[in-house]
Amino acid sequence: MDPLSDVLNDLRADAVVTGRFTFGAPWSLRKPALDGAPFRTATGEPFYLVVAGMAPVRVEPGDCVLLPHGHEHVMCSSLDEPPVVFEQLMSAQGIEPRLDTPLAFRAGGAGPVSDLYTGVVMFRERLRNPLLASLPPVIHIRAGDPAVPARLTTTLAGFIEESMQRGAGWRVAVARLADVLFIQILRAYLGAAGGATTHWLRGMSDPQLGRAIASMHDTPQRSWTVEQLADIAGMSRSKFCLRFRDLVGESPMSYLTTHRMYLAAERLAGTGVRIADVADAVGYASEKAFTRAFRRCYGLPPREYLRSCALGN
Repeated sequence: MDPLSDVLNDLRADAVVTGRFTFGAPWSLRKPALDGAPFRTATGEPFYLVVAGMAPVRVEPGDCVLLPHGHEHVMCSSLDEPPVVFEQLMSAQGIEPRLDTPLAFRAGGAGPVSDLYTGVVMFRERLRNPLLASLPPVIHIRAGDPAVPARLTTTLAGFIEESMQRGAGWRVAVARLADVLFIQILRAYLGAAGGATTHWLRGMSDPQLGRAIASMHDTPQRSWTVEQLADIAGMSRSKFCLRFRDLVGESPMSYLTTHRMYLAAERLAGTGVRIADVADAVGYASEKAFTRAFRRCYGLPPREYLRSCALGN
């Protein structure tokens, strides 16, 4: 049983925008919030990445930085340098970014050079995926960290080469490599010190709770009880509930409901679905009870959510 694979199964890149930014010091660039997950890596001189409310991250050559939620951020050679907004920089250089073409440009001063290789990955189901929701604003993978496998560097190099050379089928190749790259970054993050402190991931990595969580993911429609889940974990009911809340941050039943609603939202985003069938598939014999649970989770009833999905397609 592998609950991480279960949740990663539907997390695939719909599109990837790539680029190479060559900056001579001094330089500073402000990137607006993005509808995707950008990552940055560089050769040459180190640079800083700053997200509001967080300590600046010094990115050394070969490091990789991922922003899972696409927060607005600043990249700069020095924290004292005032940033230029990305759109203004593009306009000044007469560049109009295109989704189907890697963006390459040079800017900044005449000082030491930082070569930034960037990508923005647009994931399917990004807003509903519990894995992405559980990740911090910034994940910094250090090149010298022993938890980082060599294959991450190899995949990153392949991603850059494919995107910049634009050989036959490059867009598909880059999207597939982005899927692999994201998983490898996530593994490196979990393997690094403190990486597994995120509640949802921390629960899955626990040997006993992981079995219970995997069982909920495997058959979410089952009428689970706390006692049944505690038996699977090999724990008493009271110890299971205490450990679950301590590591995951909520009760087992609350977690199960949240996961069921995530699956329901996925099904409602499809075509030709019936709400009664969706309710049954996630363990609700009553459409009325399902509607109440869905409204509590998403702020609107399933029928309205279904209509909103139809309008977006």
